[in-house]
Amino acid sequence: MKVFTTSFTLSSEERTEVSDITKLIRDAVQQFPISAGIALINTMHTTCALFVNEFQSALIDDLKSLIERLVPERIGYRHDDPRVSDCERGNAHSHLRAALLGRSIAVGVNNGELTLGRFQSVIFAELDGPRRREISIQVIGE
Repeated sequence: MKVFTTSFTLSSEERTEVSDITKLIRDAVQQFPISAGIALINTMHTTCALFVNEFQSALIDDLKSLIERLVPERIGYRHDDPRVSDCERGNAHSHLRAALLGRSIAVGVNNGELTLGRFQSVIFAELDGPRRREISIQVIGE
């Protein structure tokens, strides 16, 4: 069993931005001499998310609408209240949205390739941008 680790940085330009990072993940994983194993992909931050789904513009628009309905930006979150929190960004909604979407994923590696379905992509969601974000990848296998 071998373990390899790498990371890269993403920069966003919008407050909420959804990106297909499959190629970046694939390129990172292929640099390691692993034929079969697991890639653990993790964002090092609490106001962005990673998940696997279809990267299609209408679906991404629907996702953005869904998270806005589920977790509106300003409805009096305690995290945004300076009387009970030291947060200066007013970004409770970003933390809550990231908690719903998740911050890490595991993807199988077979024959040195990510094991993803035909319509599956690794998707990064910036929920408190614009910012620079670090994505960590750990590959375990043989």
